[in-house]
Amino acid sequence: MAVLPVLTWGDPRLKQNSQDIGEWTPELEKLVADMFETSLFEEGVGLAAPQVGVNLNLAVIDCSCGEDPDQRIILINPEIIREEGVQSGSEGCLSIPGIREELERPQKVTIRNRTRDGGWQELTGEDLMARAFCHEIDHLRGRLFVEYFGPVKRQFLQRKYQKQTKG
Repeated sequence: MAVLPVLTWGDPRLKQNSQDIGEWTPELEKLVADMFETSLFEEGVGLAAPQVGVNLNLAVIDCSCGEDPDQRIILINPEIIREEGVQSGSEGCLSIPGIREELERPQKVTIRNRTRDGGWQELTGEDLMARAFCHEIDHLRGRLFVEYFGPVKRQFLQRKYQKQTKG
């Protein structure tokens, strides 16, 4: 397994819509292992393929941060099919290190997700898992969490981010 370089805010590859995955391959299996390793190394909960420069509809989530391998989830061509309630919480992103902001997300989210063998499953997550589903699927659609804020707040966050990366 390898730790992959994570693209950061401003890289145009983070703005692309991801391509659906067809047949599951050994190369995808290795990419997933590397993505879990990278997310753990960077102390993240999840990581989307576009964040490591791969334009595929693929993401990994581990809300246990490496503590419980059974909590690892692979998102393949996921789509949100149901949202319930509202939660507000601090959110950050491995592509925007050092920036955390309060953001409203659904309290409970159900997604339709492809399995490695090509079948489909529904997964439901609440609290942190619901937030992670939304955050990673946003990445797959070319959207960063800071885009939920208005232009003034976004500019403020961008200046703050640029200042700390030059610092």
